[in-house]
Amino acid sequence: MYWLGLIAITLPYAILCLLILPLPPVLRFRIISGWCWSQVQWVRITCGVKYRVEGREHIPAGPAMILSKHQSAWETMALPIIFPPFVYVLKRELFKIPFFGWGLKASSPIGIDRSNRSESQRLVMSQGRDRLAKGFWICIFPEGTRVAAGKRIKYKHGGARLAIALGIPVVPVALNAGEFWPRNSFLKYPGTITVRIGPVIPPEGTPSELGDKVETWIENEMEKISGQGPCHPANQR
Repeated sequence: MYWLGLIAITLPYAILCLLILPLPPVLRFRIISGWCWSQVQWVRITCGVKYRVEGREHIPAGPAMILSKHQSAWETMALPIIFPPFVYVLKRELFKIPFFGWGLKASSPIGIDRSNRSESQRLVMSQGRDRLAKGFWICIFPEGTRVAAGKRIKYKHGGARLAIALGIPVVPVALNAGEFWPRNSFLKYPGTITVRIGPVIPPEGTPSELGDKVETWIENEMEKISGQGPCHPANQR
């Protein structure tokens, strides 16, 4: 039921995304985020995947950099309906996905070529400034990929470097979506995802120092919210 609804909703939205290209970028984002809202609601209705947000009071009034835990496809749809308009920094290959890629590109993301690191860094800096000027925040998953629930990898410092260069604070986000919607899983499992938003971290120090602060906060919070879902390794023994 979920996948059938996904297809039924995505096809007309993809066409809509082509029609709204002449509109201002932030307005396009607000229209496209309606698709995100529909998917979060649809997975709740069909699969019982709910969520709660803790720490909304930490969301600043001005532009910021969101650095979030990444376990599932769920947060890519949920974060746009939790935070003010923002753009993702992501790999360009995603633009080639039929229908989904159309909407993604219309949302003004910063697309990078991972095979060309120096060029990617230059584009992220220049396009980051451009997106801020247009009224967007920026969101990066510092792990660089989805990481299964209960697993941990070293965070990359590109997001921290960009935050320092742009002079914008960092908003760290911990979440346990992978315990209910596992990475690369066809199945989703009922329960309540916790999204925990942390206090703003100023863009100070070196990229590694700022990145380590973000990683420490997120992983400390992950220890507190992990183990609530059926797909956490501790609950599968």
